[in-house]
Parts: sequence; C-alpha cells; structure tokens
Amino acid sequence: MYTTATAFIDALVEQGIEYMFVNLGSDHPGLVEAIAKARAEGRPVPRVITCPNEMVALTIAHGFTQVTGRPQAVVIHVECGTQALAGAVHNAAKARIPVLIFAGSSPFTQDGELLGSRNEFIQWIQDVHDQRGLVRGYMRYDNEIRTGANVKQVVHRAMQFARTDPKGPVYLMAAREVLEASCEQVDIDIARWGPVSAPALGDRNARSIAGDIAKARRPLVVTSYLGRNPAAARQLASLCDRYGIGVVESVPSYVNVPHGHDCFLGSYWNDPRQNEALAEADLVLVIDSDVPWIPAKNRPSAHARILHIDIDPLKEQMPLWYIEPHGAYRADAETALAEISEALSNLAIDQGLIGERRAHYARLSAKRRARLASEEAETGALTTARLMASVRTHLGNHAIVINEGITNYQPVFDHIAPNEPGTMFASGGGSLGYNGGAAIGAKLASPDATVVAISGDGTYMFTVPSSVHWIARRYDAPFLQIVLNNDGWNAPRHSALAVHPDGYASRAETLDLSFSPAPDYGGIAKAAGNAEPIMVDRESDLDEVMARAFAILRNERRSVLVEARLG
Repeated sequence: MYTTATAFIDALVEQGIEYMFVNLGSDHPGLVEAIAKARAEGRPVPRVITCPNEMVALTIAHGFTQVTGRPQAVVIHVECGTQALAGAVHNAAKARIPVLIFAGSSPFTQDGELLGSRNEFIQWIQDVHDQRGLVRGYMRYDNEIRTGANVKQVVHRAMQFARTDPKGPVYLMAAREVLEASCEQVDIDIARWGPVSAPALGDRNARSIAGDIAKARRPLVVTSYLGRNPAAARQLASLCDRYGIGVVESVPSYVNVPHGHDCFLGSYWNDPRQNEALAEADLVLVIDSDVPWIPAKNRPSAHARILHIDIDPLKEQMPLWYIEPHGAYRADAETALAEISEALSNLAIDQGLIGERRAHYARLSAKRRARLASEEAETGALTTARLMASVRTHLGNHAIVINEGITNYQPVFDHIAPNEPGTMFASGGGSLGYNGGAAIGAKLASPDATVVAISGDGTYMFTVPSSVHWIARRYDAPFLQIVLNNDGWNAPRHSALAVHPDGYASRAETLDLSFSPAPDYGGIAKAAGNAEPIMVDRESDLDEVMARAFAILRNERRSVLVEARLG
C-alpha cells in the first residue's frame, strides 16, 4: 500500500535530502513502516541518524548545511519534541539555515475509526491547540499535511521557502491517521519546484556603487556571513586586492576573506572601543551583516557614506534595527560583487589612489598580524592565543573548525587565522550549545576532514554532550572537542560589569557564575562516546599534547576532548 508517509519519504528523496536526523515517538508508526518498506524493496530513502536529543538533531543539520549548502531533514515527536528543539530553532532561523523540520501530532480520532487512531494515554496529553505556533515566529513557512493527495507539493513548496533567500527553517506536521492513509502516487517534475532566483543589483546600482568606490580614499567593507557562499568570499578577496578595499568582519560566522590577505583588518564583537579602520573610512560598504557595528561603542564617521547590500536589508525579523545607509539594496552577495567588479573595470580610476589604498591597508594588516604573533609568543599563563596557535599548526590542509568560544570568539578566529572559505564556522545565532552537533554535521558532510569544535566550559554543557558524543561514536563521526575552561560563565560577568562597572557586582565575592568544582568534561565524553580525555594547563607542553590529540583523532578515528584550563 502506498501511503502518505511513503509519499513524504519520496518527496524528501526528490529534494535530494540525504539525511534524516530523527527522534522518533508514538506519532511516527506510519513513517517507521514506510522507511522499513522502502529499505526492504530497495528504494531510496535518506540515511536515518538516531538522535537522543532533539536540539542536537537540529544542530547536526545546521552544521551539515553550513559545510555543504544542502538542506537536510529533522524529524521530531509532536509538540514535546518541537519545544525540545528550542535554542537550535533560534540559531537556524537567525543564521538562515535551510532545513525541513517534520513533527507528528496526536491522532485526531479516539474510537478506532481510522488506522492510527489513539491507543496510548499520552496522545490526549500531547494534543495542544497550536503546535505549529510554538515555532511559527522562527519559520520561513509552516503547514500541516492533511492528505497524501498533495503531500509532495506541500513538501516541495516548503523547501522552496527554505532554499530561497533569505533562507531558513520550515516546519511541517501530520497526524498519525494522515500518515497511515493510502493515496495515489504522484509524479513530480522537481525541476519546476526550485528556489526563486537570487536578486541582482542591476547595472544602474552597480555603476553607482562602483563610482563611490572609485573616488573613495578609504573604502571599507564590513561583513559577517558573506562567506556562507565560498564563491562570494573569493569574489570579495579578488575585488579588494584589485582595488585596495579594506575588510573588517563584525561578529563573523564564516570565513569571509582570507585572514592572510593584505586588506583584511580583523574582526570585532562586543569590543568596548572604536575600530580604527571603521572610524577612518569615508565609504562603508556593508555586505551581508546583521550587526555591522554597535553604535554605543563603535560606528562609522558621521561623514562616511554608507551603502548596504544584503539578502535581507530590512532585517524583517528584527523589531529594532537600523543603520541609516545612504543606499540599500536587496541582492545576492556573489552576484552583486561580480556586477560591481564589472562596473569598476569600465571606469578610469586613479591608479595612484588605488596604490596608496593598498599600501595603507597592508600596513594596518601587517601591524595586526605582528600583534597577534606577539600574543602567541607570550609565556606563562595558558591563553587562548597560545592554545589556538598550537592547534593551527596541527590542523593540516583539510580541516573544519566550529567556533563557539563566546567570550573567546575573537581570539579563536584571530589565532586559527583561516584562509580558505568553508573552513571555519560559528552558529550565526545567539543560543548556546551549537558546536558539538555542528561538528558531527560537518564530519558527516565531509568525512575526510579533520573537524575541531571549540567551546567554553559553559557552552560545552549546553551542547548536551552525552548525546553528542554517543552519536559521534555510533555514526563514525569523530571530532576533536576543545573545552576552554575558565571556570564558568564569563559572558554574564562581562555584561554585568559593562553596565555596572562600579556597582555591587564589581565588588562581590561571587556572581553565581562559577562551575567550581568543575565537572569531569573528559569523563563525560569518554563515558558517552569512548572519547579520549586529555587535560592541558599552563605547565603542559602544548605541541606535545596537541600532537597526541590529533594523532588519536586521525589514526584511531576516535573523538578526543581536550580540557584547557586557562590562566
């Protein structure tokens, strides 16, 4: 019998979805049967990854899609599983990660009227008024599958939303009776269900922007997530090199430009100081950035001309947002940069000015690199700079780094110093616990890559490490987890002291943020996933420790957890 559940699985295959990250429940008998039947008959079905925790399931999908650009599916259990996705939903939405989330729902009959009717007590308790409403504010699209007659069309429409900029998660649900019901098989021409084409600047806008770049003395690009498309990152590097345009990253979640590029001037996060390059810029071109600067701390000159190119220039999901640009354009970054480059090539530009710009930014870039090198050379305390410098020497040519360092975001980026797009990622959102699942997703996406996840000790606890390390072992997705142990949550301490620098909190013996006595982080990873626990502190030989960690990861194909006791 061909059922709605079978049609749903077929629709996923038509979408090219390779994985289903699942947390199954009493709402999924039809789906379980359809998967078993497809396997028995030799028909294609996405690979199923069992995830004991729903949030981890979605973070795995998040990491996989960041590495490949290909959306996957997450299957969870009624409204309980939907709520358990929690922070991972926030991250996927804010980072514009396309993913299909599917949840069952409680049966809508109770006397055996239909196959799948209620037969367990929990199905009354899990019946809620608006299951989709739990996540609607974060979804690009949500709907309920009510019949097998058009289940494929509903899935494909959902994925059109997910894949069309601004991309993001979509949510579908279906009751047991619907999934169990028989239906006619529908043939779909998937080529007619593609995403909407990305917008371009157009010749007039490209020429206008090119003209501003040509005459600016200190043109500067500010970006955060342009590197989600590696081709756009390469396009940006080429444009900056050719025309002497500086680049700073604000809260980067991707490698947007090579860190060794002479026009790369570093990044800023919550820095309580004015960025030099941003202050001196007379033209600021913001491309793909949600928070290009924090006005109370750091902003462009009042005399700077500001232009904004983004897939979402209005930031439609942010109630308070404005940067007051002189021009704003909805456009795909790669397309826009190609258009601007073409327009610049048709202009007569003062080569002396371009040479002076290049030399100026090269000096700033070299000064920055020298400062970072001096930080790495410091002895005594175990610092993030020293640790990351050691990690960098062992990464090799094919490595992926997942950065969730929180108060150490910036030094991790600075001292890993990635040069290749697609080799380093942050969540792009604001909910902690992304890095462990994302590391598994990255490893599944790129099995031959060396994957390293870096987090604070507080963030590590948010990852649900027991589930993460079990999944990594079960599905042969080992990674190196580095826990930066600074004894608890530093971010709330920084926030409190930034607002009340001379208040009671500044003088208090405790702010209730410490994790002392610390959990056995390595013990958790070993118990759950047979990971090798290693501890490093100020007395350790960093290169020896990291060489051992990477050798175990690569040669034994086992996860490793390095607890770094900073200070």
